[in-house]
Amino acid sequence: MRDQLDDIQKHLNDGYGRAQHLNKVELPKRFYKDVAAGPVDGGFVVTLDGRPVRTPGKKLPVVVPAASIATAMAEEWAGQGEFIDPATMPMVRLVNSAIESGEEMIPAFREEVIKFAGSDLLLYRAESPQELVSEQELAWDNALTTLARHFGISFQPTMGIIHQSQPKATLDRLAESLTNENLLTMTALVSITGLTGSGLLAIGLWNKLFSPDQVWKAAHVDEDYQISQWGQDEEAADRRARRRIEFDTAVAVLDAFRA
Repeated sequence: MRDQLDDIQKHLNDGYGRAQHLNKVELPKRFYKDVAAGPVDGGFVVTLDGRPVRTPGKKLPVVVPAASIATAMAEEWAGQGEFIDPATMPMVRLVNSAIESGEEMIPAFREEVIKFAGSDLLLYRAESPQELVSEQELAWDNALTTLARHFGISFQPTMGIIHQSQPKATLDRLAESLTNENLLTMTALVSITGLTGSGLLAIGLWNKLFSPDQVWKAAHVDEDYQISQWGQDEEAADRRARRRIEFDTAVAVLDAFRA
């Protein structure tokens, strides 16, 4: 199951092209001057020199249902220099991925979030050291209690890594809460699930039970404990900062549909 979510997350990160790790010489040159965002029938588009953008793979028209998303995409296109660097275009990549996936992927995205919730980060606790146990309890018990009260469900946390099945009624209720969500919302939720390791935190964020900062902090309890013990690795810190940008982009998509 985690491999499937990893595949989806990789697809989300492909976006405009698969040149994220290429150097500037190999990146495509900027071919446009003017960038604009505006309404069309069915939503909003970004135009480059007056021409609506399309996805890189299937070359599908990029029409989004929210003006804020189109504006964010336009800012990323306008912010490119001599070369187009997909690594600096998280909203463009997320939207392109959603459109190229297609509406038919919504059930699969929903299923992955719920499967992840069934073996969630918040449900598997450390047995030691006590400092980490206490940090997990402080962040994760509150989150589980909030979710349980909101949805009228229960959880069965466990110590260690031995699988503990969650009540079917719990997972069914969580799945029901995502039944009517659109493609961009589900794409954003899959992204957040992959970035945090928690379908429960993603669902709670979507339902305004937690703030983005609360979710990010809860998702990094283990990592922050390790940093407190051994210090922060520069490469790991850079990777985390880039993941936070991806996270904030997905949150912006959710916000666009809650405005």
